Parts: sequence; C-alpha cells; structure tokens
Amino acid sequence: MTPSPAATDVVDALVPLPDGSPVHAVRHQRAKVVAATQGSYDSIFDPALSGAPSLAERLLAAHHIARLAGSTVLAAHYRERLQALPLTPAQQAALGGQPAAGDARLQAILAFARTLTERPVEGDQAALHKLPAAGLATPEVVALAQLIAFVAYQLRVVAGLQALVELGDDLHSTPAAAPAEEAPFVHPAHLPQPGEPVRVNGYTSETLDWSAWLPVLDLDQATPAQLAVLASSHPKAKDSDYYRVLAHQPRILEERSIVFNAIMYAPGGLSRAERELASAVVSRVNGCVYCASVHAQRFEQLTKRNEVICQLFAEPQGAGTNARERAIVQLSIDLTANPAGFGAAQLQAVRAAGLTNLEVLDLVHAVAIFAWANRLMLNLGEAVFPAPAPAH
Repeated sequence: MTPSPAATDVVDALVPLPDGSPVHAVRHQRAKVVAATQGSYDSIFDPALSGAPSLAERLLAAHHIARLAGSTVLAAHYRERLQALPLTPAQQAALGGQPAAGDARLQAILAFARTLTERPVEGDQAALHKLPAAGLATPEVVALAQLIAFVAYQLRVVAGLQALVELGDDLHSTPAAAPAEEAPFVHPAHLPQPGEPVRVNGYTSETLDWSAWLPVLDLDQATPAQLAVLASSHPKAKDSDYYRVLAHQPRILEERSIVFNAIMYAPGGLSRAERELASAVVSRVNGCVYCASVHAQRFEQLTKRNEVICQLFAEPQGAGTNARERAIVQLSIDLTANPAGFGAAQLQAVRAAGLTNLEVLDLVHAVAIFAWANRLMLNLGEAVFPAPAPAH
C-alpha cells in the first residue's frame, strides 16, 4: 500500500527504507536532499499549484514516465494516486496504457513525456511547441517540463537506493582498499593543455550561453514570489533566460535549487571533482552540450587536468584514467541509460574502487540531479556557442 504523500517521505516509503535500517541511515546523512526531494514532489503534485496542468494530467504524465522507464514501484505509486481521482474516459484509457482518444491536450502531454523519458535530446523546439499548440499556457509547459525532469530524477534515486538495499550485508563491510595506483598518467601531447578549450564531437569545455524557446518572465510583471526566487537562485538570474523561464513556476524552482545545491555542494562524501565528473558523464550520455560544457570546465578547474574530459567527449564507455574514475564513469552511464536494470551488480566496481556508502549515495544523487538538469536545458531551450573571434 502506498502511503499518503503528506504522511511520509515518498522515496523512503517506495524503496522501502524502514527507519533505523542501514540504507535509511546513509540516506538521511543528506537530510537537505531528503527534505528538498520531498518538497519538490509536494510542490509539483500540489492539487492547488497555480498555472499548472490539472492534477490528473500531472499524475498521468508521471505514471507514463515511470511505466516507460520500467520503475514498477513508482508506476504503482502514481497509479494509486490516480485511482483516487475522478478521471475522464480518455484519462482512464491513458492510465491503462491506451491512446487518450479525444483528448488532444493529454495526447500532447504524454507524447512529450515519452520523448523526454526515452530520447531527451530529441525534445527539441518543434517538440516543445506542440504543447502550446495543444492549448498549454507557458506556466503549464514549465510545470510539465519540471515534472518530467523530476520524475526522471526520482526514479534514479529510488533505483540507486534499491541497489544499496540489494547489496545487503556488503553494505556493512568496509569498502575494499583503493587499488594500487596505476602508472602516473602523462598528459598526451596532442590534447589541449589544461585551461585551453576541449572541443571533441561537438562537445566543448568553453563557456556557452543558453537561449529559451518559451517566453521568459517579464520582470515588470513578476510577482513578489517570482522576484524573490530569482534573487535567491543565482546572482545573475534576472539576466538569465534559464532562470527567467523556470520562474514561471517559482515554488518548483525554489525547491529544485535547494536539491541541486544540497547534492553538488554538500561537505564530505564524494569529492566535488568527482561529482562534476559524474555530471559531465550524464550530460554526455544524454547529449546535453550545455551541461557537459559547464561541468567539464568545473572538473578541470578543480583538478587542473582535462584528459578524462577528452576521453569522455570522444566515447563515455571506458573513460577514466584510473580504476576509481572508470568505476564512477560506468555507474553514471548505467544509472543514466537503464535505471530499471540498475542493481547491486552495478555497485560492485565502485565498492571495489574504495567508495564508501556515503560516496556511493552522493554519486547516485549527482547522476539523478543531472537526469533532471539535462531535461530542462535540452527541452526548454538551446546552447549558444560564442561567436568566432574575428580574423586578423
């Protein structure tokens, strides 16, 4: 039986993680992530959320994503919430996996959810603009985009925690000592020197801009809540298309910002550089040029090296300059590409490489938050490359 979302933490309930269990204890070391994940869920599925698709439409999109991704526990959770609502015949058909005949709006919502679940890089401007054409206003489109991205995050968090539970007794053991270092990596002469832009296969470590495909918030028309969330999100948020389009749904943006910061900047656990590496891997696998550029650059700034970024941009599979990096890269690929197939076997390499349980959780969180981030950056706008320098 799925508990009421207001009564408990949804992720703990679905894994499940009984209070006092080993994985529960590990997860709650990141209390800010736990609270803001639940806060995001509560905001996205609030029946009173203003300027959003109906609650039935939102829950049908979430159920569709969970089913497509193969998450049986999440699909069951959203199905149970839907069964408590009065549904139209078209909505009943969609819940049963059939076409939502006669409801063009719902058909557009579910088609967009499918694209972003299965092939997020294909959620281009033409795909996005089918939503306004089906009658969704801009705040509704933003709410839907955040919902789709959140459920992509949520199902990967659940899968990662279920894998830790499946690991069972191994969770109590001390991680294997990190293997002896291989021969020091010598920076290949043919690669750009650290600090110079890496450009491989259309990916780059240089600074890019981003342009929205939807109308951004008019600051002169913004509510106090919208202005407040822009002020708290980023020093340059008022000049950013990204923040100004997400500010159409300020409560969701606020909770998402808390989740992101708690995952990427929490002290202890996985190193900042390794969180940035995982973020770059997910972005490369999903085809998000913008996110890959940001986090490749941050990895290089933290480590003063770029060879693994060059490998990653060329081919994610097998990238890494030592066993620990290769294990981090492989877990990031596996959880990104196939959360339904993710289990204890996919944790063996990171455990063998010496990652602690908290480091594994931090890695799962980094992968999951970029399932969310990539889907916003890929599907609400596009990367803008700097203009070429004038010829002399």
